[in-house]
Amino acid sequence: MKLKIIITFLFTIGLFLIPFNKVEVLPFLGEFRNESSIVFFLLAFFVLIIYYWLSGKIHLPFKNNLFQLVLMFIIWCLLSTVFNFFDIRFYYFKQTDGITRFIKQYISLIISGLVCFNLYWFVLKDKRNDEILKYIRKIFLYSLIFASIYGSLEIFVSYFKINFFTPLFNLLSHLPFLNNNIYNTGRISSVSQEPPFLAIYLITIASWMFSYIITSKSKFRFLPTIAIIVLTFFSGSRTALAIVSIQFIIFIYFLYSIFGYKKLIFNSFKIAFFCLAIGFVIFGSKFYDAINEKVKSLNFVENMTSSISNKSRFGMQYTSLLVFSENPILGVGLGQQAFVAKDKYPDWATEDNYEFEHYYLNENNTSFPPSFNLYTRILAELGIIGFIIFVYLEFLIIKNTLTLLKKDNTFLGKVLAINLLISFIGLFINWLQFDSFRIYGVWIFIAILIIYQKNYEQNSRINSSL
Repeated sequence: MKLKIIITFLFTIGLFLIPFNKVEVLPFLGEFRNESSIVFFLLAFFVLIIYYWLSGKIHLPFKNNLFQLVLMFIIWCLLSTVFNFFDIRFYYFKQTDGITRFIKQYISLIISGLVCFNLYWFVLKDKRNDEILKYIRKIFLYSLIFASIYGSLEIFVSYFKINFFTPLFNLLSHLPFLNNNIYNTGRISSVSQEPPFLAIYLITIASWMFSYIITSKSKFRFLPTIAIIVLTFFSGSRTALAIVSIQFIIFIYFLYSIFGYKKLIFNSFKIAFFCLAIGFVIFGSKFYDAINEKVKSLNFVENMTSSISNKSRFGMQYTSLLVFSENPILGVGLGQQAFVAKDKYPDWATEDNYEFEHYYLNENNTSFPPSFNLYTRILAELGIIGFIIFVYLEFLIIKNTLTLLKKDNTFLGKVLAINLLISFIGLFINWLQFDSFRIYGVWIFIAILIIYQKNYEQNSRINSSL
């Protein structure tokens, strides 16, 4: 019993620290080296191993179709690499051979899809749906409060150049897992390493914060939503701005169609208009310039040709598809895309592009070039078979969540289903420009969805027997 308490405590700390990835904490863990939360998740998992050893039981949902697909995908990652072994053993790029690259990437996938997933499942499996909703959302809220305070100070210091807040900002930066890196462009990253990582965090928790509007009667119930919008706006992330907007529109749709909160929707827009008006009054042209800049940033057609970053992104994605076209069935093996792609990047992406010269094709820079799109990466590395497994997993996740939303007649059950659905949609869209499986929210929410299904089926059987 004490071990369960320790495991839950460590998980809670890890959940709170999800957005904290500014400093290197575990350099030997590759892409997890800056992830503060992984320290506590791994500690919790080690305690969980002791619990399994003492109890003689391993708790995992082996009979669930979603978990079976996760296992199938992980197995295919191994098989695809085995089938390509004779090519992989000769690969060498950025002082790394193909086999070493596979081992690192496979360990990363195992940590996300099995190790951490096992922890999430164990901590939450005995909770009711309403308990899961309140527990997860409360931790997300506490995390957002800290990120908002730190992010607000960063906005005042970096964007509005109000030096009065600099001492306090520097003081908070001495806390564990933080440092005071400031972007000259005025973008903020809050407690995260870079604005894109802040964007992933905001996309992960957005719907959970929106749902306070429905479930809370407090006059402060709009503040979490406002915090999400403000941090998204000043992060400067076009992806976050687009996806969080989509998530909010979906939430408004459910707010109207399921709960019929017409008055609440109207009041929400009044509050948003009031906040904009206050911003214009206090900060004047600076606030107008910020809005105008964000609107222009959403012109993807213009930015595609004028932005070095976008040239790199589209070049990487295009090259991944080239690799897939040459290896359509099996792919080239997990983690091997960069070895094959390095000689295939198109001239329109590499010419006059310092990112390729200094980073992506520079042998002295040991960081591997990103693919900037998980779906094109899967096509290149795992072929059409791996892609079908992965996309079918996503399809079933959305389908099962929609089914629960339709069938569950409980108020908090519907809120939980909406939170999961909007979160999945946002994170799946985000994978169009992010190529790592290392998104905690996806695996946490899959565990929650499986538990939700189990609880709903049990309650249905009980009700039918009565």
